[in-house]
Amino acid sequence: MIDISKLNFSKLNGLIPAIIVDDSNDKILMLGFMNEEALRISIESGKVTFFSRTKNKLWTKGETSGNFLLIRNIISDCDNDTIIIYAEPQGPTCHLGNYSCFNIPNESINFLLKLGELVNQRKKDLPENSYTTKLFKEGSDRIIQKVGEEATEVIIAAKNKSKQQIIYETADLLYHLILMLADNELNLTDIVKELESRHK
Repeated sequence: MIDISKLNFSKLNGLIPAIIVDDSNDKILMLGFMNEEALRISIESGKVTFFSRTKNKLWTKGETSGNFLLIRNIISDCDNDTIIIYAEPQGPTCHLGNYSCFNIPNESINFLLKLGELVNQRKKDLPENSYTTKLFKEGSDRIIQKVGEEATEVIIAAKNKSKQQIIYETADLLYHLILMLADNELNLTDIVKELESRHK
């Protein structure tokens, strides 16, 4: 993954900046500092561990919140005094609850909003040979039925502890939930606002 012996920890009194990047989309999540021990523990555990300059101790990102950063790759710059860690975030990275400490939006979430816009457009235009059009034409009861069916499939997948099946069935459920929201003149933004109001 990376040769620690080639890194230069001397410039910052035994520390090295570690830029954390989302492995799925190359978005910057946060910046932290590591000493050699923190980097070794990070590599061994597979979870990003920093050295806290204020508390003067090691800490693993997510040890309190559960929002770990699972390491996928580590590279260094040309001077070997800064590293980039590609990680898979297990929740919001920022302690304020944001996706990134730099207030960078999560494009993956934005995709769901764009999908909602597409569903609403399909509802308006009703293009031929479209599954979405077919469900809108079949009516609200059919859409509600599909939400129930897909929710059941998610439950079965979760009961079977099948991660790939959970992902597949949850994707189906999310799509049909977006369809149901559109059928009721609602969208995901309304749901996000409700969740934000509960978070305050």
